[in-house]
Amino acid sequence: MRPAAVLFDCDGVIVDSEPITDRVIVANLARHGFEITRAEVSTLFLGGTIGGVAETVRARGIVLPDDWVPRIYEEIFTSLAAGTPLISGIEVVLDALDAARIPYAVGSNGPHAKMQVTLGQHPALHARLTGRIFSREDVARPKPAPDLYLHAARALGVRPESCVVIEDSATGIRAARAAGITAFGYVPDGTGERLEAEGAHIFRSMDDLPALIGI
Repeated sequence: MRPAAVLFDCDGVIVDSEPITDRVIVANLARHGFEITRAEVSTLFLGGTIGGVAETVRARGIVLPDDWVPRIYEEIFTSLAAGTPLISGIEVVLDALDAARIPYAVGSNGPHAKMQVTLGQHPALHARLTGRIFSREDVARPKPAPDLYLHAARALGVRPESCVVIEDSATGIRAARAAGITAFGYVPDGTGERLEAEGAHIFRSMDDLPALIGI
């Protein structure tokens, strides 16, 4: 069935920002005495918040400055501003949604300032999303709580159960399912086991998405 609206995560679904962010986190935590690989960053933190990273690392006995979150955001924003590409095929997906007159929105655990840096590098795409970019800053609880996707559906004037969510993290899939929304898990690499275990329909290329959602 065709959805009434499509709700997208941002990082790893619209912009290919996660490898850049992961590199910054790895280098920063190493300076504070916590050695972690990029693969481990993805396993531990994908789909979460930078505040959640701080909580996890401190729980493991690492001392981080009180202002670690805003300081690492500065590092991340600087790296992202140097060039954050779009996920291949995402513009074609949005073209198909526009042609089908299906509205869409973005719901991210990242702050608005981060999306301004990443999406703002792509003015034409950013303009398409005007008024439909939502952050965990807009709701009481971040993903995996359902708040963000419920908020996005409400803003589009559609019932959550008539939407679909496009995500790349288990955290995001849990948020979608908690909101009663069918979730599609974008997995360009790897097995997708974690997302599938959360109830996602797995796909590996944005080129395949329009047909999967009936447009």
